[in-house]
Amino acid sequence: MTLVKVNARDIIIEASDGAATPTWAEIGGLTSVTVNASENEETADTTDFDSDGAYEQDIMQRGATLEMEGFLKKDDATGVLDPGQAQVTTNAGQDALGVASHAMYRFRYPVDDTWTVWDATTTVGEQGGGNNDKTSFNATLTRSGRSTTEAVV
Repeated sequence: MTLVKVNARDIIIEASDGAATPTWAEIGGLTSVTVNASENEETADTTDFDSDGAYEQDIMQRGATLEMEGFLKKDDATGVLDPGQAQVTTNAGQDALGVASHAMYRFRYPVDDTWTVWDATTTVGEQGGGNNDKTSFNATLTRSGRSTTEAVV
């Protein structure tokens, strides 16, 4: 076994269509991805007089987010959005409220033999750019519940 540095750009993120047998669409055009494994974490201060002046805490809630940024990608002949970006946009639909606001995502690196799978809510950020920019695409996935895994097949 040789330990290697993992390229951030090699991450694979896929969005599910929510079907009983899901179709997964890889999200294209990404230039930056950040997974924050402690977002929405909540703690309880358990420091008391017996702590001898040392802070103590318990973690009461775990959370996580995945933020992605990139370029909006469309087919130059049809105008059809990149399949993954289209699924993210659908998952974040303005009518997607309550339980309908949840969608499934999975991500991994090529060296991984399992996917990390999230039930997550989806927030699509601002799109646009300046005079000499390409149009941006960005979204934040906020995990709901615990992560699960599934084998890469």
